[in-house]
Amino acid sequence: MNAELIESLRMLAKERGIEEEQLFEFIEEALVAAYKREFNAKTTDNVRAEVDQETGEMRVFVTRTVVEEIADPNAEVSLEDAKAFSEDFEIGDMLEFQLSPQDFGRLAAQQSKSVINQRLAQAEREIIHREFSDRVGEIAYGVVQRKDRREVIVDIGRAEAVLTKHEQSRQDNYDFNQRMRFYILRVDERHGRPIVLVSRSHPNFVRRLFEQEVPEITSDVVEIVTVAREAGSRTKISVRSDDPNVDAVGSCVGQRGMRVQNVIDELNGEKIDIVEWDEDPIVFISNALSPAKVISVDLFEDGTARVVVPDHQLSLAIGRSGQNARLAARLTGWKIDIESESEYRENKEIELLSHFDDALANQDEALQDDDYDNDDEDDFSDQFEQDLDMAAIDKAFADLDQLDVMDEQSETEDFDENQTDETSDTHEN
Repeated sequence: MNAELIESLRMLAKERGIEEEQLFEFIEEALVAAYKREFNAKTTDNVRAEVDQETGEMRVFVTRTVVEEIADPNAEVSLEDAKAFSEDFEIGDMLEFQLSPQDFGRLAAQQSKSVINQRLAQAEREIIHREFSDRVGEIAYGVVQRKDRREVIVDIGRAEAVLTKHEQSRQDNYDFNQRMRFYILRVDERHGRPIVLVSRSHPNFVRRLFEQEVPEITSDVVEIVTVAREAGSRTKISVRSDDPNVDAVGSCVGQRGMRVQNVIDELNGEKIDIVEWDEDPIVFISNALSPAKVISVDLFEDGTARVVVPDHQLSLAIGRSGQNARLAARLTGWKIDIESESEYRENKEIELLSHFDDALANQDEALQDDDYDNDDEDDFSDQFEQDLDMAAIDKAFADLDQLDVMDEQSETEDFDENQTDETSDTHEN
């Protein structure tokens, strides 16, 4: 091996991201393996190799024990041969020989080359595994290489990445040589090689895309709190800011909607709703059901939220195939039951009537009692009032009153919005 070959190996190591020192360790290891092959040695514990990193000169050193009679020629040397080097040698002393790899045969040279290639490949696998393990949860740019029914193979630089069917978005085509962004899920092994698994359907993919588009997120002025996604169709994200002067939603939308549009373009048209997060679940749930308007929200201990919306907004609140309600539930962590205003009023009226029906039923039983005395009419009236669940009745009426108030507020807001729209249209014209 000469200096030119050493330089070639240096360039190879640089291309693969391997340290030069590690490269020379591989060469020395290969020389020891070549010695073992050349001399059919049982062990190489007594063998070491050195490579001059400037000249490319290689040397192999073998240490043997001085003995009276040789049992293993690769590990022992006779006293007579040792004394040819120096008369001072005695039984049990150690003698180191220097060998030239140039004297090794063809098979030993092939063994040396094979070991170097194996070690380079192993080092490259370790580097790839370490590099992409550190990048799990990040976005990588990649170029589509090929695809089949099960997966898409993507070139992401130092490694090939695999996009399985489950991690694909139905909006994507994955055309050959198409450049796209991918979310790094994890690093696995396949056939002894590291495989980088990526995704374009993961909710955090949308989170990372917004981080790249919105400087306020990377500077921690705006925070994406939760993400709910049905890849290829619709995503909802909730955002907040501790700075009262910062509009978290507006920051993510961007001037003329450019920031959110860039994300939509990367997702090939997937719809995105950006809503404001709020520590009050009632407000948060109302925001999460956007673009539908919400009249009222009732929370229950079992984690259910009953939401009332205007009749004409019911289908919008639920969404196609229940998607809007489903995503809002994931975004907020509440199970959401949606009722129209008329349905809610009807249920409340039925609830009120049932209380009176129960009380009247109790009175009917009392009237059928043989011990009933007409002189006890005052007691009878008092008992009727006791049978009524006045707390429940008062709450039902209060709920209806509150619904009226919320309904009026909603109508006022709608009117103000319409007036604003009309004013804007007038200015534009």
